[in-house]
Amino acid sequence: MARSEGAWVLRLRRQAPPRVRLFCFPYAGGSAAVYRGWLDALPAHVEVCAVRLPGREARLSEAPFTRGEDLVPAVAAALLPLLDMPYALFGHSMGAVAAFELARQWRRQGVCLPVRLFVSGARAPERPNPDPPLGHLSDREFVAEVRRRYDAIPTGVLENPELLQLLLPSLRADFAIFENYVYRAEAPLDCPISAFGGQDDARVCADDVAAWGTHTTRPVAIRMFPGDHFFIHGSEQAVQRTVSEDLALA
Repeated sequence: MARSEGAWVLRLRRQAPPRVRLFCFPYAGGSAAVYRGWLDALPAHVEVCAVRLPGREARLSEAPFTRGEDLVPAVAAALLPLLDMPYALFGHSMGAVAAFELARQWRRQGVCLPVRLFVSGARAPERPNPDPPLGHLSDREFVAEVRRRYDAIPTGVLENPELLQLLLPSLRADFAIFENYVYRAEAPLDCPISAFGGQDDARVCADDVAAWGTHTTRPVAIRMFPGDHFFIHGSEQAVQRTVSEDLALA
């Protein structure tokens, strides 16, 4: 069963009352739909809350954020009413950095930390992005470079100019957030971290994933899955199973 929670969240839940909420953040250019299949794969007591960012899906008419400094406080305020039970955060690639910064934002506000933070397909935040920025490129060059680096734009979108034009503003905005991100050192989080990586990811290596261990005072679980940067699709069942197992430890 799916229902919206205002503009920001698509809540996926069964009839049984949830005992923990899992807030899921998409990768650059992604949407809440990335996590629609997670409901049946996770335990019945877990409510999947897929975060809807401006500039896509039902929020297509809204301007997307281009700065993490603006996005994170807005998400923190929007999701705060849903923190009436234990919660966890999951994010992939750009979404991992957003989830990490959201946990730190809530800590600064005196809000309880998540029972577990899942960071997937992302290097630890203090590790610089080695790739040159894309913001100055023309649309054609931008699309070509995104495809070269990540193979992230489906062929069906590329072959449909109107659909591609709908995707480009949010994709460009997400890359701007990612490329302009500046890590600022704070104390490690006092919550467990699960850090996932793809064994064949050409952009995020095993050392990048393992470095997340310095950002928690609690146990860290490092796991590498078969696949490239988007292993959460190719190894989706294994990822979902691991999320379920790690939430059981919370």
